[in-house]
Amino acid sequence: MSSLLYAAANVLAAAPNAVGGVPTPVSSAPGPLADKVNTVLGILAWAGTAAGVCGVLVTGAMMAISVKRGESSEHMSRLGMVLGGCVLVATAGPLVSFVFA
Repeated sequence: MSSLLYAAANVLAAAPNAVGGVPTPVSSAPGPLADKVNTVLGILAWAGTAAGVCGVLVTGAMMAISVKRGESSEHMSRLGMVLGGCVLVATAGPLVSFVFA
């Protein structure tokens, strides 16, 4: 086992110095592309928020109609799914910026 470690150490020692000719790639998008992506993400965030508000309103209206008719429906599970989607949309941006920043 020690001969394997010795061989690996020799290979690493014989490797060329990485400072000399190896380019370092840029980790950011070009300016115009970043602007377009930010615009699209802003529109999607707005649409997700609008869909969440519409979902809560529609679920509330369906609950009111069911109560007025005397029907028993499981609207609370639907409301939970809508609110879960709202939380997901609201926290998507901060979560991604926390993970990748």
